[in-house]
Amino acid sequence: MPPLSVEQRITAIYRDEASRVLATLMRLFQGNFDLAEDAMQEAFIAALAQWQRDGIPDNPRAWLVSTGRFKAIDRLRKNTRLDNNLAAIADSLETQEQTLPLEDESTLEDDRLRLIFTCCHPSLSIEARVALTLREVCGLTTEAIAAAFLVPVPTLAQRIVRTKNKIRAAGIPYAVPEPHALPARLDAVLSTIYLVFNEGYSASSGCSVTQQDLSAEAIRLNRLLQSLLPHAEITGLLALMLLHDARRGGRTNADGDLIPLEEQNRSHWNRAQISEGCDLVVQALQAGPPGIYTLQAAIAAVHAEAPSAEETDWAEITGLYELLSQLSPSPIVELNRAVAVAMRDGPAAGLREMDKLKDHKALQRYHLLHAARADLFRRLGQSPQAISCYQQALEVVQQEPERRFLQQRLARLQKHS
Repeated sequence: MPPLSVEQRITAIYRDEASRVLATLMRLFQGNFDLAEDAMQEAFIAALAQWQRDGIPDNPRAWLVSTGRFKAIDRLRKNTRLDNNLAAIADSLETQEQTLPLEDESTLEDDRLRLIFTCCHPSLSIEARVALTLREVCGLTTEAIAAAFLVPVPTLAQRIVRTKNKIRAAGIPYAVPEPHALPARLDAVLSTIYLVFNEGYSASSGCSVTQQDLSAEAIRLNRLLQSLLPHAEITGLLALMLLHDARRGGRTNADGDLIPLEEQNRSHWNRAQISEGCDLVVQALQAGPPGIYTLQAAIAAVHAEAPSAEETDWAEITGLYELLSQLSPSPIVELNRAVAVAMRDGPAAGLREMDKLKDHKALQRYHLLHAARADLFRRLGQSPQAISCYQQALEVVQQEPERRFLQQRLARLQKHS
């Protein structure tokens, strides 16, 4: 393989270092997103010109941060209409020592944590957190994020601008939370990462079941967070995502049609990911009382380790869902527990549990409740009831492959009724 050109090496440095450079510049610029982003872009533009002439420096990150800092000072001083806040930043930048503490790894780690916790602040809406995290921490373009979430580019761009304005107006600090505030703040971070993963693993709408790039970004971000801030629930979420993602190869056929779990070819599952995920579940469980992500990961591990659908330990899964329900009660958890009960004790038992949920307001437009009830009626040979439930599910389903799956099940029942 021929050696990489300087331009290719700079592209690789941008991919690997951009979020680190941005995080440090954000600290130097007192949490000002716009200044930090502009300075980072100008630093990389300067690198593209200078490094091709003089070669890549030994410490490209330090060069980029230093160059970005000086570019920002120049721009601020040339602007004759500075407001007081920007003038203060310019004064601060000029009085800083010339040698920045870039060799201090703990400072660099704190910079990256600051960026993650700021982008995922709980006062921001979940949509705002997702957009800003993907843009600033993961480095995805506005166009790529908009395409992933089926949102017009101008709408997504405005969402990011409004989020930055809210951070500035609300005075959200560019800081790692104090230890007493960490649990609540960490929950906002993990829920953001998991939402990104879920949109990639099972898209909420559209023509595809999965968007692998989004899932990969969520896993990458979780790995980064785990390396910066060891915590049982961070480990649990990483395990959960790896175990789900390991089944990606068996979830659809060549035509993109959905394959239910019990019919999947388990030889298509990623065994290396399953092994890593199961090891991480053990680590998370040994670290203390399990949280919601660790319990979900433990459930996923039972599925992943079963040689076949028939050999799945549904009693253990039911017990884990009961623990999860106690820790984090929700109608979705209760629905999943009811499915596990059906697999352990039979369809009739499962339907009795689901009957307690069918009038729950939060589940009225949740297609999986209707689909699950339809499947249990189908297994009991009660075709009219199954047909009715499949029709209800089709009225609210958003994802096209799931729609096709439900239509196929419905057509098969109607044909034999």
